Formats: sequence, C-alpha cells, structure tokens
Amino acid sequence: MSRYILALDQGTTSSRALLFDHGGAVVAQDQYEFTQSFPNPGWVEHDPLEIWESQLRAARGVLAKAGAAASDLAAVGITNQRETAVVWERASGLPIYPAIVWQSRQSVSVCDDLRRRGLEEEVKRRTGLVIDAYFSGTKVRFILDAVEGAQQRAEAGELCFGTVDSWLLYKLTGGRIHATEYSNASRTLLYNIHERRWDDFMLSALDIPRAMLPEVRDSSGEFGVVDAEWLGGEVPVAGIAGDQQAALFGQGCFESGRLKNTYGTGCFLLMNTGTEPAKSESGLLTTLAWGINGQVEYALEGSVFVAGAAVQWLRDGLGLIETAAESESMARGVPDTGGVYLVPAFTGLGAPYWDERARGVLVGLTRGTTREQIVRAGLESIAFSSRDVVDAMVADAGLSLDCLRVDGGACQNDFLMQFQADILGRRVERPAVLEVTALGAAALAGLGVGFWRDRADLEASKGPTTLFEPRLGAGEADLLYRGWQRAVERSRDWAE
Repeated sequence: MSRYILALDQGTTSSRALLFDHGGAVVAQDQYEFTQSFPNPGWVEHDPLEIWESQLRAARGVLAKAGAAASDLAAVGITNQRETAVVWERASGLPIYPAIVWQSRQSVSVCDDLRRRGLEEEVKRRTGLVIDAYFSGTKVRFILDAVEGAQQRAEAGELCFGTVDSWLLYKLTGGRIHATEYSNASRTLLYNIHERRWDDFMLSALDIPRAMLPEVRDSSGEFGVVDAEWLGGEVPVAGIAGDQQAALFGQGCFESGRLKNTYGTGCFLLMNTGTEPAKSESGLLTTLAWGINGQVEYALEGSVFVAGAAVQWLRDGLGLIETAAESESMARGVPDTGGVYLVPAFTGLGAPYWDERARGVLVGLTRGTTREQIVRAGLESIAFSSRDVVDAMVADAGLSLDCLRVDGGACQNDFLMQFQADILGRRVERPAVLEVTALGAAALAGLGVGFWRDRADLEASKGPTTLFEPRLGAGEADLLYRGWQRAVERSRDWAE
C-alpha cells in the first residue's frame, strides 16, 4: 500500500515539496529558492523553466530525504502562486515570455483601458473580481502584445496559457495534459464563476483566444500521470488548488463562515461561504474555493499584497534586521512604535482599497524614532492590513466572527499573532502543522485516490492548536487602528 502523498507547493519565492503520511504529518520536505526579476519599477517576473526545474529538484529531493520511491506515493497534489501567468508553445513546451507574477503591476494600462470602457460592474458580475493588474487575464493580454506574432499564434492554437498549476501539470505529464481547476480558473478574470465556464464576454473584452485556455476540472480527482522519467515511476496527479484555497482546505474550513489568514509574502484571508456565492460591497472578491465530485463551494477573499515581504524589506532593503526571526525580539524591545506607522504599499494596495497607484509610506517619524520602533511598525502593519479585510468580510457576510485561523511563515511570530488578536479583538488559532497550504493540496489529492475516505477522516488527523486571546482593550485597539487608517490615506494615489 502506498504510504505517502507528495505535495508540490510552488510559491512566489521558492518551490517546495513535502511528503505527508496518513496521519497528516510531514515526513520530509525540500525547498529551493529561484530568481526574482524586477525589470522595471512595479514589475515582477519569474523564469517559468526555473520554476519547473526548482520544483522538480525539490520533488526528487524530498523523496531522497525520506528514502522513498515513486511506488511509495499514492498521488501528487499541486498548490501554486495563483494569478501568475505563463504562456508557452504547445509543441515545444517552451515559454515565449517570462512568467508575469501576481504582484506585478505591468498590465495597469490594460486595466485602465477596461475601466475607460466602463466594464467594472460587468467584470465583477461575471468573475467575482475587480479590474486590477493582480489577475492573470490582463497579464496574458500584455504578453500577447509584447511578443511579435503571439496573437496570431494563439489564435492558431499554437500557444498555451496557464497559471502555474497548469504549467507544472503540463511539464509533469510530458505535455499531454493542459488543464486547471476551479480555484485557479476563478482568479484569471476570464472565468464565469456562476456558470462555471470560460466567459465569452471577458475573452472578447481582452481579445484572448479560447484556443490557448486550459480545460477546467474538479480540484480533487485524477488529472493525469507524472511521467516515470521525473520521479522514477508513474504517479497520478489527483489534487490541485491555488495556494490560498488549498490553505482554506488544509485549515479544515469546510463550513460556511469559517475564516483563515495565510501570512506569506502577502496576507490572504478567505471565508468559506458555502455553495452560494456571497456578493461583496466592501471591495472583497467572490471566488471559487474548490470543486469536489461536481459540487463547488465559494469563498470571500481579501488580499493584502505585502505582508511577510515587508519584513524582507526591513532586512534586505534597510538592513534593520539580519533575519526575519529577529523582528520579534526587536518589536518586544519597545513598548510601542512611538506613533510610527509603515504602510508597505510597495506594489499598490489590495483589498479593500484596490489602489494600483498607492505606494509605501513611513509616517510619524521624529528624531527619537529608533530602528526597533520601525521594525515593530512593520510587523504591526501586517495585523492592521488584516483587520482592514476582516472588518470588510464580516460586514459583507453579515455574521459575527469568534476566531481567525492562521498559517504561513509569519504566523510563527508570537508577537505578531498576539498583536493580531489584540487589534481584532478576537481569538487567533494557530494549528500544530503550519504547512496547511501543502496539506490542503495533499488532502485534495488523497481524497481523489481514496488515501483519505472523507473530510472527517482529514479532520481526525489534525493536531492541537495554539490560542492567542486578545489582551488589549477595544478602545485602545480602535485608537491604534484609526492611526493606521490615517497613514493609509497618505499612501494612496501616489504613483503617476
């Protein structure tokens, strides 16, 4: 009997691979960073081949670490950075342009054109999204314009578009399978989330040929078989979900009203809203959570573009800390920020503002400001940004929220988690297994091949959680938050 599920966790800065056993425990993991390219201000690009090669290296590496073979694997699950767009040649499997990353602002002019044509409401009604350079459809349009002859080649069926899951699936299966699933499709700006099909109106609005689009399938179930040359034997790919929906699944947010926040490069809050989509009046996105056995579930989502990346900037850009972990002790070294706020709108503001032209600001500085206070302000910015989204989500969903489930690298910072509980006035729950994004992909794959029987079987494998209860009075929390809101206003509509 197969012992493990292999989860491929392809993120914004690294490719990771994890082996999970039937108890949901991580048996081994491997990880490789890859190059981040910033060719122009606000642009972020990756080399799709480097993504593939680093992910394959991690997959092989984790098997070697565990002393496992392909025959020990029941299935492979994939989770991925979602809105990043890749366009490649169908015949050769070679990309025609760098992958344009979800953070990148280079398709702002495409978005401006859609707005000039008055399409905001139509876009939101069909896709659940807003017009923003964040989403992959406008990036595809940029690539087709940037590469000579690409439009004609796409119309002729010579080119494939895919989010990173599609790209990896195509490579893993030797070019036999060009497919995606509901959660990733719903982030393209090209997919009708109500009718569950590629939307003719949106394809026409962006002049994107249908011939280059992947087939959309359930998130759990067999997509294809990994070529034996990659892992030493054939293994079914049986689960795929975009990273944030995978984390929602991995957190066990199976019931309507359950909410999680993933603290990674950005912050991503998702609330399961059940089998019916919830319309947002507060700048949130309505998106597909997953599809299993032909039944889809929806979610409300708020995306904060910069979270953990703010700590990276404090380290690499300003040199205020040597390691990300050092930020916690530095923040605890001062009682407060001394009125300093950092708004890390380095690539604009996401939900609930959706301001592509916002830029980062550091306000409230005096001669007495210390680096410890600036570092603390950087950590606090993550919690404040998350409250922006939680408040909007609670208003849209019309429910009271008792707790926030958290995951991602930055949630290991106890100072940040306590401040998050304080500023929200709600309990924060951190799971024993923090790799919930990879776990979600593994769970979908495991369900797809019967490695786990059902969702109750998955829940039984979860370990204990760490709880952070709010300690700050509501009045004091609201006062701090009002200062944050003032700082955000200073950052808005800055870039020309």
